[in-house]
Amino acid sequence: MDSEDDMLDAHDMESGDDDYYSGGTDDYNDSDGDEPDFAYVEEDVDDSAMIASRRSQVNYVVLKEEDIRRHQKDDIGRVSMVLSISQVEAIILLLHYHWSVSKVHDEWFADEERVRRTVGILEGPVVTTPDDGELTCGICFESFLPEEILSVACGHPFCPTCWTGYISTTINDGPGCLMLRCPEPSCPAAVGQDMFEKLASQEDKEKYYRYFLRSYVEDNRKMKWCPSPGCEHAIDLSAGTGSYDVSCLCSHSFCWNCTEEAHRPVDCDTVAQWIRKNSAESENMNWILANSKPCPKCKRPIEKNHGCMHMTCTPPCKYEFCWLCLNAWTDHGERTGGFYACNRYEAAKQEGLYDEAEKRREMAKNSLERYTHYYERWASNQTSRQKAMTDLEQAKTQNLEKLSDRQCTPESQLKFILEAWLQIIECRRVLKWTYAYGYYLPDHEHAKRQFFEYLQGEAESGLERLHQCVEKDLVQFLNAEVPSKDFNDFRTKLAGLTSVTKNYFENLVKALENGLVDVDSHAACSSKSTSSKSTGCSNKTRGKGKGSSRTGGSSRNPDDN
Repeated sequence: MDSEDDMLDAHDMESGDDDYYSGGTDDYNDSDGDEPDFAYVEEDVDDSAMIASRRSQVNYVVLKEEDIRRHQKDDIGRVSMVLSISQVEAIILLLHYHWSVSKVHDEWFADEERVRRTVGILEGPVVTTPDDGELTCGICFESFLPEEILSVACGHPFCPTCWTGYISTTINDGPGCLMLRCPEPSCPAAVGQDMFEKLASQEDKEKYYRYFLRSYVEDNRKMKWCPSPGCEHAIDLSAGTGSYDVSCLCSHSFCWNCTEEAHRPVDCDTVAQWIRKNSAESENMNWILANSKPCPKCKRPIEKNHGCMHMTCTPPCKYEFCWLCLNAWTDHGERTGGFYACNRYEAAKQEGLYDEAEKRREMAKNSLERYTHYYERWASNQTSRQKAMTDLEQAKTQNLEKLSDRQCTPESQLKFILEAWLQIIECRRVLKWTYAYGYYLPDHEHAKRQFFEYLQGEAESGLERLHQCVEKDLVQFLNAEVPSKDFNDFRTKLAGLTSVTKNYFENLVKALENGLVDVDSHAACSSKSTSSKSTGCSNKTRGKGKGSSRTGGSSRNPDDN
């Protein structure tokens, strides 16, 4: 049989000179190691202060498959060396304790005998094997010579054919094969990796080692796979960090905690509520209730989008009725108000007969309009973000080179354009989720809502100016036949807008993550500014000192519906 090191090495993928995002040390959370690349960012960090500043905030490590295998092998070797056991036994321990090296050490040194019993690492056989004569396989009950029989630490005899069938069946059943025990009923002895290596077919070995690799991530509390379809990278998040937003090498950004798309500063519970609401049938029912009435005869909902009050239900019902009072149209005519009014309805309404139904319909209409207001803006920013991502790729692959030629400027000095696009993409993401936050902000907290809408409006206004500058103002320099003397002014303007917009959104994110606790000081400061006509406090609270009425697309109050 091959040595244990050879057995593990045979299934390690060659890493070559690939980037190793853990820094090549045992502690792959070490901040001194190389850190993962962000989406849409070039790898040459020496030439870009922008990228370096973004990487300085990284609190996670992106691991490729070869990195995972390397860390897995290192953990196995460490446990084997410290506990003076074989690597096969170390694997059994690590699988049982979910790849926690410290947990293995603590439990082992606290009570080694108990751990051995629990995980199935027996110190000696529990059945005696005769020195001569034949042995009977415990599955097929055929007789075999002792050298033809295979067993694990317990000593229960089974023939190679039965072992092969047993192992193949458990591998095809799923990841449970990693915790396989002896075929003998009630025997606790664990089946080590060496048995799989010796008896499994090549196809089954590939499945087994795929389960083995995935267990290292899926059983690890601080690791998760990137949820992007087809991506096989894992994210290792540093313990004790506040932000869960991570970005994989495949360019997919997501929340490590809930695996939904990145949604800082909105918490995971709010995101889950919003996603459920977007996919629920409740809003369909609200629309039906707000915009239709049931046919008095067949009860099917009918929408009235134009015309008079004379309604005719669709076949086979064909019932004719009045839209307002829902009574038969045969009882209506000139004496009841004609085709565009209903005296019976007005009289009944004054008596309060329609109060409850109208109240329910009005509440449904207001609720639907409020939801539509926030959803349309949420979706609009998502669309704008996707367009910005496309524009960034175009800038990297086409526009920078073209601009460099037209303006006689090295591409290394045009990185401010990429920085602007990256800022737009990030701000669109934040702004999108602030509308979900605003939807669930309680209506009775008027001060918080006003403060939130002010911050959101300032951030959105700055973002729109930045987006317009990089999207439209840049065109004239791309199409210029000769270098423009105004290009340096454009550079200054765009860099300034990028910085200002970043500050607006940092203030917005900080305020939302703090639960808008600064609202009292904001209100007090605004009051003091108004009464004393002193701008010191106002400027401190409002950044540029703009009026709170300027809230862009976020100023609409649901109570106004």
